[in-house]
Amino acid sequence: MLKTMSFATMHFTIAFTVAYLLTGDLLVGGLLAIIEPAVNTVGYFFHEKFWQGRQAEKPAKMLLNA
Repeated sequence: MLKTMSFATMHFTIAFTVAYLLTGDLLVGGLLAIIEPAVNTVGYFFHEKFWQGRQAEKPAKMLLNA
């Protein structure tokens, strides 16, 4: 859990810094720092589902080729 919190803190800090440097606005920087990681988390969930599905297909293909 500590590693997850460390990564979340790093992600928030990077997102805020990049957004602030691009816009010069603390509010926009803060909003993007909150919204982007949230959206990225949902995207990661579907990314993992996709790759789990691909991994499940491999054994089935191997059985068909045997």
